[in-house]
Amino acid sequence: MIQIGMSTSCTFPKSLDASFKIAKRAGFDGMEVMVSTEDATRSAAALRALTRKHDLPVLAIHAPVLFFTQFVWGTNPAVKLERSVELAYDCGASTVVVHPPFRWQGSYARNFLELVRRLEQTTGVKVAVENMFPWNIGGGNGRQAYLPGIDPTEMDCDSITLDFSHAALSGENALDMARTAGKRLAHIHLCDGQAPGQNGKKLWDEHLPPGLGGQPVAETLQYLDDIQFKGHVVAEVNTRSAKSETDRLRVLTQTVEFARRNLRQH
Repeated sequence: MIQIGMSTSCTFPKSLDASFKIAKRAGFDGMEVMVSTEDATRSAAALRALTRKHDLPVLAIHAPVLFFTQFVWGTNPAVKLERSVELAYDCGASTVVVHPPFRWQGSYARNFLELVRRLEQTTGVKVAVENMFPWNIGGGNGRQAYLPGIDPTEMDCDSITLDFSHAALSGENALDMARTAGKRLAHIHLCDGQAPGQNGKKLWDEHLPPGLGGQPVAETLQYLDDIQFKGHVVAEVNTRSAKSETDRLRVLTQTVEFARRNLRQH
């Protein structure tokens, strides 16, 4: 049965312990931990302790690739990825999620796919490259901000993370991307989003609850069940607008129910 997890980003900036507690109450099967400035997110011992406390395994580690994590584990992105894989291995997580490099990240960007493959082959941890979206900066081609690009289905990598919100922001259809990825599809970020407007411009990554945007989320989950998908489906929804903890829990519980219904888990 496909395990349904929750990313700690769903409850950011709450503590890791609070995130595990909410995920357990909502009915998730496990966690994806975003490596952050909180010490516990970088400690295999702390993650194992939280797994025992809440009876929730760590399914995946998200490498520290966001702006607020730019100084976590130093500034070398290759080292950040290597340490993320080491952390995943040590706490029993099967997958590391990583974004494609920015073009200006020099040798890391040029050697990224080689590094990803080497880490997968030497550790057995899947390093699943996530689809991203164009950055419309300075009127240029936003797709060129990333190297090798924004779409891992077009890259020479063995494992892919599919994010519905990023697909929406790119004007792509997530179901088509899942089919194109084929057996390389390893991990899902469960959320939703609206496509860019007629002028093609949209500045924010929505991460709506599934079913509230324009992506074929239900159909994609049903497709995963049809093909006997072997990876994890992890909620990555934005709950910062929740008016209360009860409201946040409701959104997350409905997300789990949406996933179970469309993955046909009865």
